[in-house]
Amino acid sequence: MKITCLLRSFLFFLASLTCGCSFPSVATDLRRAGDPLKSIFGAADLGPFDTGNSDYAQAPGPGEYGAPKTLVLAGNQTKRPDILRRFKRYQGGWDIMNKHYWASVSFTGAPGFILAVLWFFSFGLELVVHHCCRCRIQIKGKIYELYQKICLLLLIIVTCASVTGCILLSVGQDEFHNEVLHTVNYVVNQSEYTVQMLRNVTEYLSLAKTINISQVILPSDIQKDIDELSMDLTSDAETLTMETSGNAAMIRRVFNIVRSSLIVVAAVVLLVALVGLVMSLLGYQTAIHLFIFGGWLLVAVTFILCGVFVIFNHVVLDSCTAMQEWANNPQAETALSDILPCVDERETNQTLIQSKKVVAGIANVVNQFIYTYADTNRSRGDIFYYNQSGPLVPPLCYPFDYQLQDRECGSQEVSMENASVVWERYICRTSKRHQMCKTVGRLTPSMYGELVAAVNASYAIRHYTPPMLSLRNCNFVRNAFMNITSRYCRPLEHYLGLVVAGLGLISVGVMLCLILWILNANRLQREEVFVKFFSCSGPGVDKEGSIGCRPKDGSVSLLSLVPCPKITLQK
Repeated sequence: MKITCLLRSFLFFLASLTCGCSFPSVATDLRRAGDPLKSIFGAADLGPFDTGNSDYAQAPGPGEYGAPKTLVLAGNQTKRPDILRRFKRYQGGWDIMNKHYWASVSFTGAPGFILAVLWFFSFGLELVVHHCCRCRIQIKGKIYELYQKICLLLLIIVTCASVTGCILLSVGQDEFHNEVLHTVNYVVNQSEYTVQMLRNVTEYLSLAKTINISQVILPSDIQKDIDELSMDLTSDAETLTMETSGNAAMIRRVFNIVRSSLIVVAAVVLLVALVGLVMSLLGYQTAIHLFIFGGWLLVAVTFILCGVFVIFNHVVLDSCTAMQEWANNPQAETALSDILPCVDERETNQTLIQSKKVVAGIANVVNQFIYTYADTNRSRGDIFYYNQSGPLVPPLCYPFDYQLQDRECGSQEVSMENASVVWERYICRTSKRHQMCKTVGRLTPSMYGELVAAVNASYAIRHYTPPMLSLRNCNFVRNAFMNITSRYCRPLEHYLGLVVAGLGLISVGVMLCLILWILNANRLQREEVFVKFFSCSGPGVDKEGSIGCRPKDGSVSLLSLVPCPKITLQK
């Protein structure tokens, strides 16, 4: 059914927008969905719609139709190198069903991935060379003291930068997660409103089918159409509920995993940066080397995450721009035309005519009873006699003229809005055994109840027709897209930017921390060697009679003597 196709299409698009992924096989099935049984609302069924108030106008006349124009959505900002076409410029615009779009947008995250690869192999090679060749930087004298101070200052600065990146990442992911949930809740609210509307219409249609005012009923063809439509609407309401709950649960599950991953990354980086700083200051060389190894892998992971979120940021930007452009040109041929199969204005007008015929048919049934039964003075024994008397019951207003155009109610007619109140004045009291009026009046309580039920059904159909038409001609999608772009797109872009900035700051900060930790480890190792081999355990004398400091191993050699007073013994 087209309603099921449209419901799944809308939910599929929003899920693709929020998750940044595509499902080509699902969309192909949506395109192949067949038409439903024709009903009193036309040849197509309905879909979800926006809760906002909208002005519903009749579609333009036949002379106003023209060939739909082709529009490339977000064409200017999607011109990126296409990896699948040897880095040629992609010209197809936003299209989540096009693999070349995903290839081109994935290219935006290439810097992060390239940096991750370069860092992983270059720093890994440096670690191997450092530990195998024992390369050291020899700095002596006053320069060494300055070098120590500069290293300490830089280490504190880059550690603070890493901590700041962790804060940005934590704040950004939390706010981004909340905005995603707000967007999902908005879509769920639209779905729940639509389901409630479909169920209300189904109830009123079922009520209209049972209209029997003193054996005056709806024609059999209208009753058949009501049966078919009620079955379709019931099935569609259930489908929409399941599709919405399934997609919402999937989106929440995915982003809960994303949130947990980013929280773990921020916590690990914060721990590594702070503990590494403390270990470096206290001189725990073995611990520093362990943190260097862990930081090496952590920087590669953060560079990869940075690239992924850059891609996701561009997908959200492209999608928001595409929604805005499509909302301004809903009838244009775009990449959304297959995903959101909207009904054109001609079919919408036909649906409007069909619904007006149903409303007019119910009004005919009501007025037929009033003119044939209630407002006649019958003699006793007549089949239409129930002792009716008193002022005549005003007829129900025909809302449309013979051309099905809106008309104003006459002075003697009652509108659907106040018919129940006006007709209540014409109710008579009846006996318990026989439905005969015992007092002045032209409507028995049961007749009044049947009239009110018929009017309620007619009013509901007339009331719900405009919003249901907006479901079919994609006005509900346009309104939903406009709300999403105005209320949710900018916060999503802003907090995604915070996440990317936090990941970038973490990557650079931890990378510089690792370099400074290595330099500090060199300093600690040189000091340990100096203390081990050049500590004096007592005076020593070499073969030439020179006195110096004796190393702890007991040997005395001029090569191992530190500068100390040199005295030659006299024989």
